[in-house]
Amino acid sequence: MTDVSDEARTEAPEKTLRIGPPKSSAAGVPGVVHGLAHVLDEAGVARGLRTLPLLNQHRGFDCPGCAWPEPGKPHLAEFCENGAKAVAEESTRRRADAAFFAEHPISELATWTDHRLGKSGRLTEPMLRDEGADHYRPVSWDEALDLVATELRGMESPDQAAFYTSGRTSNEAAFVYQLLARKLGTNNLPDCSNMCHESSGTALVETLGIGKGSVSLEDITYHADLIVVVGQNPGTNHPRMLTALEEAKDRGARIVAINPLPEAGLQTFKNPQRVRGVVGQGTKLADRFLQVRLAGDLALFQAVNRLLLEADDDARTAGHPGVLDHEFIAEHTSGFPEAAAAWRSLDWADVDAATGLDRSEIEDFVGDVLAADRIIVCWAMGLTQHKQAVATIREVVSFLLLRGNVGRPGAGACPVRGHSNVQGDRTMGIWERPTGAFLDALATEFDFQPPRAPGHDVVDTVRALRDGELRVFMAVGGNFAAATPDSAVTEAALREVPLTVHVSTKLNRSHVLPGKRSLVLPCLGRTERDHTGGREQVVTVEDSMSVVHTSRGRLDPASDSLRSETAILCDLARRTLGADDPTPWEEFAGDYARVRDSISRVVPGFEDFERRVAEPGGFVLPHPPRDARLFPTTTGKANFTVNELEVVQVPEGRLLLQTVRSHDQFNTTVYGLDDRYRGVKGGRRVVFVHPEDLTALGFADGDTVDLISEWRTADGTVEERRAPGFRAIAFPTARGCAAAYFPETNVLVPLDHTADRSNTPASKSVVIRLDRPAR
Repeated sequence: MTDVSDEARTEAPEKTLRIGPPKSSAAGVPGVVHGLAHVLDEAGVARGLRTLPLLNQHRGFDCPGCAWPEPGKPHLAEFCENGAKAVAEESTRRRADAAFFAEHPISELATWTDHRLGKSGRLTEPMLRDEGADHYRPVSWDEALDLVATELRGMESPDQAAFYTSGRTSNEAAFVYQLLARKLGTNNLPDCSNMCHESSGTALVETLGIGKGSVSLEDITYHADLIVVVGQNPGTNHPRMLTALEEAKDRGARIVAINPLPEAGLQTFKNPQRVRGVVGQGTKLADRFLQVRLAGDLALFQAVNRLLLEADDDARTAGHPGVLDHEFIAEHTSGFPEAAAAWRSLDWADVDAATGLDRSEIEDFVGDVLAADRIIVCWAMGLTQHKQAVATIREVVSFLLLRGNVGRPGAGACPVRGHSNVQGDRTMGIWERPTGAFLDALATEFDFQPPRAPGHDVVDTVRALRDGELRVFMAVGGNFAAATPDSAVTEAALREVPLTVHVSTKLNRSHVLPGKRSLVLPCLGRTERDHTGGREQVVTVEDSMSVVHTSRGRLDPASDSLRSETAILCDLARRTLGADDPTPWEEFAGDYARVRDSISRVVPGFEDFERRVAEPGGFVLPHPPRDARLFPTTTGKANFTVNELEVVQVPEGRLLLQTVRSHDQFNTTVYGLDDRYRGVKGGRRVVFVHPEDLTALGFADGDTVDLISEWRTADGTVEERRAPGFRAIAFPTARGCAAAYFPETNVLVPLDHTADRSNTPASKSVVIRLDRPAR
């Protein structure tokens, strides 16, 4: 098995680091080889071969990785390289048991890399770190849960607790988790969506009336004429999406990629399930690549919208039909005159400065738009993690509205979610700002008055931890310390909270930054059989396109001591709320169908939940804009918006940094040290910079540099944050831009540098300078 025994956190590029040329194609035979190698290394032949055929199948389990949907009839191998890696991580034969924690003090574990921590193996029994201790010790489930319940009951206010959720948590576990928090009396329910697609949800609710995408998988594969992929790297982050894009290309659709980095997955896809992907040249995906600068997408779509207006003017002046869908605009939208006036006053100098594109490039893109009847725009973190992220996504919606590209086949908005049930968790009520309608339904079902005041999102939770306002921080899944910005602030804050509680499958950075007391509670993984209550239990998830379906683990649990997330949370709720609470927590824990029964009466669209989800492939949740061109907004129509453009000013000698994943990574989980498509092998401490920028700044390809972010505070002072010891790599990114991996560079992202309205960390536009390391 892979030897990681000498990996320690470092302030210099790894000695094993090697750099080669970036790839121009994704997947193919190398993708198969790398994925299977991880499975065999971690799980072994027998366990691995039992697992993969069940991945993303109707009677199998949902991938613990991304939220890309399965087709109605899944392929025999309905998984990608990174899906195989995710399964390998969970089904590993390694164990982080009591002996492991006795051998390794927390102070030692804190020096390990995130990769090495993850490779320690599956957690096997509840572990407690006593105040002042340097080791975790094993405890019984009774002792562990009683400790948490006692701390929760002893708080002066329920708002002294925060309940964080990862996007891997099932619908059933998420529902009982939010119910526990609200029965306790708080809406402090931060989740990973706060750090990714919160900007999407905010913008889509304002413009379309529902914070979810408006397309289906079939819209992409069968109907769209033009697919615009902006701020997204599907080859690494959503690899199964490439199959859908290939199918769209096969029937004649065009694809436009908009991104600061040229990504292999959007250049050519070598589908390992097709002959031409194995021995041929593969399929060219992007017909056009617009290499926009970081934070330039708002200006780009404003320019496109202006050019569409002008094309409509020209057509109608010449006596031809207009190029806009005036009937749709008149019947179904609000705010068009104001938006049109703003576009007509757009300053092209601002567009040039923000995008870095020639006007001819934008005009050619508009030509693609005018030639297409049905258009889909897909996006991910490259749009959502900027200061003007919400404004940018509102502008994308306006782009779609201009030609009626909402509410018909092959057209719409497609925010591609990054974790397998992050959308479902929000549907289940994991949100610090729940709607009144949701709380009313919860009150009716469980006969209590839920709290109405907004709670803390992720950034506000870090602030509350920093300021000593929280007594309990609980996380179901995830890796809060590695996912959040301003690492030094977050890490120091976690160490000061009286109690931290983590429900997890594997060891991660958050566990080695314990509160004064800390519990690590091991849970079943997505791949494992759940026989809670003496019966086979199934859970449900919701994918990125609002399809709800079941997931059944099939492997033996990694330990007899493991409990399901749902069982852990129900037991904790029972102990915390006491015998006077009428909620049937024991029934919920013993039969998840009872949880689904309550969900069916609380959450719209889940009526007759148990029967519908038992059908192969599950069911699709209602989406009024998609289904009937009905828009539950404040105006009752789809809203055009006016979005003021703020061109990011980057001082002389500085760059604009975006944090990104490597190909051997899913969110904060680091599978390995390679980024095959970008030519990186054996290391992660690298920064990608345009070769001309490196020269202009006085550096050469291969130099070791420190990264220093510069953040101007409200009073005008400039704060600096340093990430030392990165190898500068000459790379064809957009001029003036740089990229480096998270979580290593989260330390550079100021806590207060967030998106307007959504409060999402603006990790894709951080002003930095390169410095030579101090000798």
